[in-house]
Amino acid sequence: MRRGFTIPNVDPFLLWLVGVVTAASLLPARGAFASVFEVLADLAIALLFFLQGAKLSRQAIMQGLGKLKLHLLALASTYVLFPLTGLAIDPALKGIMDPALVTGVLFLTLLPSTVQSSVAFTAIARGNVAAAVCGASISNFLGIFITPLLVGLFIASSKTGQGFDWGAVQSITLQLLVPFLAGHFLRPLIGSFVDKHKKMLQPVDRGSILMVVYSAFSAAVVDGIWNSLGIADLLLLLVVSAVILAIVMVVNVVVARIAGLPREDFIVLLFCGSKKSLASGVPMAGALFAPAQVGMVVIPLMIFHQLQLFVCAWLAGRFAKQGEVLDAPKGDTIPHGADEIAAAAKARGIAIPAECEAGVESNLALLSRHAATLRGERP
Repeated sequence: MRRGFTIPNVDPFLLWLVGVVTAASLLPARGAFASVFEVLADLAIALLFFLQGAKLSRQAIMQGLGKLKLHLLALASTYVLFPLTGLAIDPALKGIMDPALVTGVLFLTLLPSTVQSSVAFTAIARGNVAAAVCGASISNFLGIFITPLLVGLFIASSKTGQGFDWGAVQSITLQLLVPFLAGHFLRPLIGSFVDKHKKMLQPVDRGSILMVVYSAFSAAVVDGIWNSLGIADLLLLLVVSAVILAIVMVVNVVVARIAGLPREDFIVLLFCGSKKSLASGVPMAGALFAPAQVGMVVIPLMIFHQLQLFVCAWLAGRFAKQGEVLDAPKGDTIPHGADEIAAAAKARGIAIPAECEAGVESNLALLSRHAATLRGERP
């Protein structure tokens, strides 16, 4: 039986997130401990982006840069389609959901794409991995500037009446961009070590996010988050996340067909253009929102994050199975014409009755056309 991603398991990281939220609810950080823990969380996030910069291969970037149309479409999905979808849904949520959660829904649509999961799913689906690495990395890099600008335009000014906070941009630049660039420029010295010890360094990635989540939820619990958040809110957020994800994926499928993207590039657009980064979103929320708000603001992102993993894992499995068919030898397994069919039947010891010859030839011709369609060829 073939292994596949048909029914993805629950990401263990989700269980860790639930555990951290539970711990923050029962034992929230307070006073001096909260201040110290917040500093440690900031340092952990800086280390996370330092390692992300060190992992980024310039060779992979150069290989993927040639796909300009693909990258522009992916960026448009991340920073145009997603925000427009969030803005369209935003009015419908007012009055039926806590304002902080509504802000969180809009905030998640303004974030950059993921890197690790986008590249991983693209590889599983047999897409253009080099383009995925390049596109997702560009999205994360630009997001350091674009996301705060979008938040200032669509959230800060419309919901609080305040102008854009350039201090937040400075904070994000110092905490995320500077470590990212430092790691990337030091890659010639530390890149081989980072590449060899990716599994060993993975706890740094997830541990830093968990620290920020604990810090954020501690502040939210002290501020009374569980007095205003219920199961109905969480279910509604799941439905809203599903709607947003479905809209973005359907539009990307249509756009890919109109643009005539080849299969491997279509896969990149579908995965890179439909994801939102938890690793970038949590620290950005900490820099852009008041401490007591951050816990509520990141809940929609946490739910969307897990949903996108489920859906994309399932799709990656489907594409992988299609890839096996497409990678099969072309044109030499399906005989054409009466002579080829007779020779193939004779080689396999099969006797085709005369009255069935026309039907066999017709069916094999139909099968050949279906195979050509799967390969993206014109029959």
